[in-house]
Amino acid sequence: MNTAQTPPNRTFPRYGTFAEAKRIGALLRKEAVGGMLLVGAALIAIIWANTPAADAYFALRDFKIGYEPWHLNLSLGAWAADGLLAIFFFLVGLELKREFVAGDLRNFRTAIVPIAAAAGGVAAPALIYAVIVWQQPALLAGWAIPTATDIAFAVAVLAIIGSHLPPALRIFLLTLAVVDDLIAISIIAVFYTDHIEILPLLLAFAVIAAYGFIAQRYRVFFGLHPFAAWLILLPIGVVAWALMHASGVHATIAGVLLGFTIPVLHRRADREAASGRPGLAEEFEHRFRPLSAGIAVPVFAFFAAGVSVGGAEGIRDAMTNPITFAIVAALVLGKPLGIVTTTWLTTKALRTKLDPELRWIDMVGVGLLAGIGFTVSLLVAELSFPPGSVEQDTAKVAILAASVSAAVLAAILLGTRNRRYRRIALRDAVDADADGIPDVYQQGQDPDWFKPSPGSRR
Repeated sequence: MNTAQTPPNRTFPRYGTFAEAKRIGALLRKEAVGGMLLVGAALIAIIWANTPAADAYFALRDFKIGYEPWHLNLSLGAWAADGLLAIFFFLVGLELKREFVAGDLRNFRTAIVPIAAAAGGVAAPALIYAVIVWQQPALLAGWAIPTATDIAFAVAVLAIIGSHLPPALRIFLLTLAVVDDLIAISIIAVFYTDHIEILPLLLAFAVIAAYGFIAQRYRVFFGLHPFAAWLILLPIGVVAWALMHASGVHATIAGVLLGFTIPVLHRRADREAASGRPGLAEEFEHRFRPLSAGIAVPVFAFFAAGVSVGGAEGIRDAMTNPITFAIVAALVLGKPLGIVTTTWLTTKALRTKLDPELRWIDMVGVGLLAGIGFTVSLLVAELSFPPGSVEQDTAKVAILAASVSAAVLAAILLGTRNRRYRRIALRDAVDADADGIPDVYQQGQDPDWFKPSPGSRR
């Protein structure tokens, strides 16, 4: 036998370090809380926008404040989308850099599967949307609406129903969402920038470079003195954000670029001074994630999700609109189709196997979770169609309907799988007294009592 032609036995995901699994577990728990706040804020907005007090909601959302000479006289809704959401994208930038520098995306063989899956999960929904609205060219502007995944919302669903799902499944979802965010950011920067003012853009890049130099040069100082970042880096970041906004490029891109400049690892000369502390990127993630998950994203959802559906007639009109069909089909069908198909093709092409804990039906569940497109999808909807237009309002209704549908389907499928993995875990539980019955049953820790087969001891 010619062993030179035998491919190595490779599996995905290959997440072997305890530190990496622990970090991702903590991140998932934080995102789950943020997802629940996000859902709550969106529900309040939807209910308020469809009550007799709806005028007060829209007056609040459209209230303008800011300095006009700097092109910053924006509505509260715009401040939430362009300003507060920049905090969310700053954390996305931090997470992306951590994954590429010290995480699992630094290894090509580990990274290629979720990268390919994310690309397929973007391409398939965009194609489905375009095919459905092809006869109405004006609607093609929304092709990118169903391409994004809301990681906070998706993880919130997973946290509720996935207590016994394999860790590899959770890690795959997070890695997929990280790459998905990078693609969504690139789409916003390239396809949703109408005009560019060169001077403000160059100044923005210069300020971002200065921000990065200071963060890199004094990484230990900022790690040891939390308030220094607020007093020094935050004002510089605000200037970069304002210049990016003035350039015509969506201001949230500044948040991503600023996140990319933060160092992930300690320099050798700084390791003694750092005294075993995590890198600055991890420090910043720990400090700023509560601000993003607890304030920035829920406030954006509150202002973005409030749509007056116009009663039963409005709902009927929205449900028969091509935009609704396109977005729902793209998110609920296109996402899992693109992710699962691309993952299968990639594993076949690279002769790579899925983690032994996973089954393809689990990947379908991940694909359905990825079909929960909320935060970034709402942002893209606002960029795709004129404010207050029927198209924009219909797109938001469709995003909400599709996200709820994807969440319900994912909960049903993964809930069933979770029960199966739970039974397996109980079957494999430690039997300390060697009586043939796992201790967890005897201690009454689980409602699914042991059901012995015929001829067994119980």
